[in-house]
Amino acid sequence: MSQTAGEVEQALARRVSELEKRLRAVEDVQAIQRLKARYGELVDARYTRRGAVSDEQLDRIARQVGELFTEDAEWDGGGGLGVCRGREAIVQRFREPTLSFSWHYFVKPQIQVDGDRASGTWDILAPCTSRDGEPLWMAGTEQDEYVREDGRWLHARMQLRVVFMAPHARGWGRAPRSGHGEG
Repeated sequence: MSQTAGEVEQALARRVSELEKRLRAVEDVQAIQRLKARYGELVDARYTRRGAVSDEQLDRIARQVGELFTEDAEWDGGGGLGVCRGREAIVQRFREPTLSFSWHYFVKPQIQVDGDRASGTWDILAPCTSRDGEPLWMAGTEQDEYVREDGRWLHARMQLRVVFMAPHARGWGRAPRSGHGEG
C-alpha cells in the first residue's frame, strides 16, 4: 500500500521535528560543557605559578565568574569553602582566593537536559598549592543544576564534594587508621 502525498508530508514533518529535538539536546549538552569549561578557566585564571593575580584582575575575573550563575544561584564548596547564595555573594567569594594556585580538570560529565533545566555530575581533579606553599591534590565530584535564561545556560546550583585533599609529597593512599600511625 503506497502512502499519499499528505501521509508522506506528515511523516517527514514528524521526522524533522524529532531530529530538531535531538539536535537541540546535543547543542544543549555542548553549551553546558562550554559553560563548565569557562568556569574552570576563570577560576584558575585567578592564579599564576607565583600566586594570586592583582586585586584588579581578581575583581574582573570574579565578575566574569558571577556572570556564569543565575541571580539567585547557590555555590556550595562544602565545609572547607562554605556556601554562597546569590550572584553577588559568589562574586565576593571569588575575589578572595583560598589558594595560591589551582588547575581544575572537570571530567566524566553526566548531563541530563529537560527543557530549560538540566543537571550534571562532574568528577574533578585539581592540583593546587595552599597559601603557605604546600602542593596538594584535590579530587571530588560536583553536582550541578543549570537553567537556560534568555537562551543562555547558567549555573543555578553547584555543589562540591571533596573525596580527598592530599599533600603531593605523600599522595592519596589509604588514610592511616586511628591509633595506627602513618603508613
